[in-house]
Amino acid sequence: MTSLRILWAVIVREMRRFLQQRSRFFGALVRPLIWLLVFAAGFRAALGIAITPPYDTYITYDVYIVPGLVGMVQLFNGMQNSLSMVYDREMGSMRVLLTCPQPLPFLLFSRLFAGMCVSLLQVYAFLLIARLSGVDLPWAGFISVLPALVLTGLLLGAAGMVLSSQVRQIENFAGVMNFVVFPLFFLSSALYPLWKMQEASEWVYLLCRFNPFTDAVEMIRFALYGQWQQDAIVGTLLATAVCLLLALLGYRPRQRA
Repeated sequence: MTSLRILWAVIVREMRRFLQQRSRFFGALVRPLIWLLVFAAGFRAALGIAITPPYDTYITYDVYIVPGLVGMVQLFNGMQNSLSMVYDREMGSMRVLLTCPQPLPFLLFSRLFAGMCVSLLQVYAFLLIARLSGVDLPWAGFISVLPALVLTGLLLGAAGMVLSSQVRQIENFAGVMNFVVFPLFFLSSALYPLWKMQEASEWVYLLCRFNPFTDAVEMIRFALYGQWQQDAIVGTLLATAVCLLLALLGYRPRQRA
């Protein structure tokens, strides 16, 4: 019962912090909406996607890009949460949390789970705006995609936690974050299908194929249509487990300090 109260307290704290920072909420939506309403609209006719799973018909580019933009929302949210952890560590509130009698893995998971819950608010707001703006998304997919969003949020939050465990000063975090975020996003299937990447360059295709963000995006893509891509799920689970282990190892020395 005590563990549940601590978990709930951390979730409420992160939710209140997010809702009080309205610029953060609008900033999380503006970035993917610009890609969707400007970039994707400009290429709508030129870059249609042929019939490939999970789609059972020809689709326009704006439909294809939505899962990648959902991943973008969760990616930047994970980095934002890791930035807040660096800030909390500098201000001392993270140290207070780590003095809690609960084991370190539980405390880190509580922060991770709370950040994932915040990302769900952002994602569903984006999906609703995309659907109302004319993107052909199935309403049933809003429900079927939830498990994929939870797993992706945990993966990207854990990746951000690994970064926050290694960056000691908040001034250094922006450069490190850009070095991680942009390769993860652009070297994936978020913007273009993997077979398009393979036609352009074999080595770029290999980088995209073994990028864990690609597995997360494909898992979301299939889940939006009520399907499950086994390879993507396994890849995302493995990457999440590795990131959680690295985060735990990164924070453990600081707990003893």
